[in-house]
Amino acid sequence: MVYFLQQVVNGLQLGFVYALIALGYTMVYGIVRLINFAHGDVFMVGAFVGFFAIAVLGWGLVPAVVLAMLLCTVLGVSIERIAYRPLRRAPKIAALITAIGVSLFLEYFTSLKFVFGPDYRSFPRPIEVVNFEIGGVLLSNIQIIIIGVSILLLIVLQYIVQRTKLGLAMRAVSFDHDTARLMGVDVDFTISATFALGSMLAGAGGVLYAIAYPQINPFMGILPGLKAFVAAVLGGIGIIPGALLGALIMGQAETLTSGYVSTTLRDAVAFAILIIVLMVRPSGLLGKRGTEKV
Repeated sequence: MVYFLQQVVNGLQLGFVYALIALGYTMVYGIVRLINFAHGDVFMVGAFVGFFAIAVLGWGLVPAVVLAMLLCTVLGVSIERIAYRPLRRAPKIAALITAIGVSLFLEYFTSLKFVFGPDYRSFPRPIEVVNFEIGGVLLSNIQIIIIGVSILLLIVLQYIVQRTKLGLAMRAVSFDHDTARLMGVDVDFTISATFALGSMLAGAGGVLYAIAYPQINPFMGILPGLKAFVAAVLGGIGIIPGALLGALIMGQAETLTSGYVSTTLRDAVAFAILIIVLMVRPSGLLGKRGTEKV
C-alpha cells in the first residue's frame, strides 16, 4: 500500500506539470481551433531560460520561474503574430503544417552551438532537496513546490477566464469570431493574449519539470508536449477543467505503469490512452457531443 501511495504522489507531481502544458493546448484550440504543436518547444525554452537564470545569473527559483514565464510569453505571442495570424483564414491543414514547422525550427535552431547547444545539460537545483516521511510515503520539498505552484497558477488562470473582461472576451471569441468582433471585442488581441497565457504556463512548467527531472536538452519538449496534448484530448480539448483532469490521469497512468509494469511501456500506455479515448469518447471525458445542422 505504501508503494502504491508513493507512486500516486509521484504521479501528482508529473500530472500537474503536464497540466501546465495541456492548458496551453486546450486554450489555443478553444479559441482558434488549432493544435499548436510548437507548444512543447515553448516549454523547452522555459526550462533553458530557468537554467541560465540559475546557473549563470545565480538567481533563485522564483525569479527564474518569473523570467521563464515572461520570455515564453514573448515567444508565444511572436509565434502567433508571425506564423499563425497570416493563416487565420487559410485552410486548417496549412496552419497545422505551419505548427509542425515552427516546432522543428525551434528544436533545431536552439540546438545550434551559439544558442543552447545540442548537448544534454544538468539542471542545477536552486534549493536543497529535503524529504519528509508521512506514513512511510516520502514527499520532497520539490514535489510540494511543483504541486503548490501549479495549483496557484491554475487558480489564477481560472480567475482570469471566469472573472475578468479578458476572460469574457476569450469565451466570446471561442464561441464565434465574427459575432465577438461585432460586439466590440478585439479578436486579434484576445487571440494573442490566449497564446501569451498558454506560453506563460508552459514556461513555468518547463522550470518546474527541470528541477524535478534535472536534465535538459533542445528536444526535451517533444514527449511532454505530446503527452500533454493527449491529456487535453482525454479531458476534452478546449475545456480547461478537462485539461487538468486529463493531465492528472496521464501522470498517474505513467507512474503506475513504471512502478508496476515497466518503465519502457510508460510512453506506450500514454498513447494507448489517446487511441482508446478517440475510439470510445472522441469528445473527451468532460466534452459534450456536438450535433451539426444540415
